[in-house]
Amino acid sequence: MEIVYGIILGLVQGATEFLPVSSSGHLALAEYFFNIREAGLTFDVFLHLGTLVGLAAFFRSDIAMMFRALSSPGQRRGDEIDGRKLLFFLAAATIPGAVAGVLLGDLVETRFRDPASVASALALVGLILLAAERVGRKRVALAGMGWFQALAIGTAQALAIFPGVSRSGATMSCALFLGLSREAAARFSFLLSGPIILGAGLVKLPEAVRAAGNGSLGLYAGGFFAAMISGYLFVAFMMRFVRSHSLDVFAWYRIALAGLVGLLLIL
Repeated sequence: MEIVYGIILGLVQGATEFLPVSSSGHLALAEYFFNIREAGLTFDVFLHLGTLVGLAAFFRSDIAMMFRALSSPGQRRGDEIDGRKLLFFLAAATIPGAVAGVLLGDLVETRFRDPASVASALALVGLILLAAERVGRKRVALAGMGWFQALAIGTAQALAIFPGVSRSGATMSCALFLGLSREAAARFSFLLSGPIILGAGLVKLPEAVRAAGNGSLGLYAGGFFAAMISGYLFVAFMMRFVRSHSLDVFAWYRIALAGLVGLLLIL
């Protein structure tokens, strides 16, 4: 039964990590309304690392391009962004999120997981996402991105430490406001999530390995591989989706969920 539980949680993690709806917000709401408890931080690390493997598999050509560019800078095809430049952008944009995690992680975990706070964040970012779709010019490809845009998107990622905000929701909204196309916004957002997931995973990996070896191998293995597969599939889905669809459906979903939570709290 443990492996089934792990697979279910892994599938949910892989899906909500890349949809701009907030995986942490959904978990916090589930904990409150359905008394569902996560299997622990170490298990969560395994799920995120599984998601990271799926992400890396999908963007394997981008990752290879960036590391090749370290030895052969300036080489690119057509309007493709220079790999070395992209790597430096991602490194710089990761810093605000890493700092926020270190300084605010414990505070946010204890003070901002209540349903009212999560619902407020869901609704607010939903409205921001709607505004970004309407205000953003959506013309700039990744090759036309500059340092200001990269750092601004990285700062937006730092806000995703609050449950209900959503890493992809915050970063894609910011990217759209800055004029990036939906496809460029999604690509940079997903690539930017990699270093944060990897950093958190490496910090907790020894503890996670010990926990997996203490009788919960089925839970951890099932969760890891389910998160890896669903992460890959949902990244592929989102990259296809943004080529011809707006993000409005996710914004309205967030607002509707926030309204439902507010109603349940009042009743």
